[in-house]
Amino acid sequence: MPNNGKICLIAGVGPGTGRECAKKFSENGYKIAMLARNLEFLNNLEKKIPNTKAFKCDVENTESIIETCSIVRNQMGTPSIFIHNAVAGILDGGGASNFLGDNPENLEKNFRVNTNSLLYFARELAPDMIKNKSGAIIVTGNTSAMRGKANFAYFAPTKSAQRILAQSMARELGPKGVHVAYIIIDAAIDTPRTRPIFFGNEKDDNFFCKPSSIAEEVYHIAHQNRSAWSFDVEIRPDIEKW
Repeated sequence: MPNNGKICLIAGVGPGTGRECAKKFSENGYKIAMLARNLEFLNNLEKKIPNTKAFKCDVENTESIIETCSIVRNQMGTPSIFIHNAVAGILDGGGASNFLGDNPENLEKNFRVNTNSLLYFARELAPDMIKNKSGAIIVTGNTSAMRGKANFAYFAPTKSAQRILAQSMARELGPKGVHVAYIIIDAAIDTPRTRPIFFGNEKDDNFFCKPSSIAEEVYHIAHQNRSAWSFDVEIRPDIEKW
């Protein structure tokens, strides 16, 4: 196994928050394991961001999670930071639906990605963090973790469960030196997919939460002094109604 150094594993690396987190941690001396299903995208990203390595992983599949974590450990070492940024049920239409409507199986699918994958990643990565008495697990979420809006019955329960799982982990791991935190992003995130949904070809930068700004907060939380750790962290644009 290679020398560990500073290693950050990010599950759910796309063109928004995941990419910016990879850039931020790379700029600060970390080696980054980037996980997603789209290996072609990750390979292109690997060429652009120093000290990153692409790993194909289907977070909906438990065996894929376990296998990929093992490969990361063998090729890079044991991660000290884990960022869970994988999400299902927002932009793919698998979450916004009346509970009496079609495709109730989406609830189970979303649960596997949003909640079950967090459990299995933590089971793979936390033991080394406990052994080293240091590390951080940061989960990106949204307001569905706190409220069940109409037509989000297939999505909100899985994000709420994700947050409660993270809270349970935080209470158990905190005294062992491992910081767990949950970031509620109360906004649309500015990505190539979200911008056309809200504004078509128009541009309104004030409406969106910038992925680079989210990455700044993720990095900050992952490096808080242990005398003042956060768990629930809410971020939103200044114009957001709440």
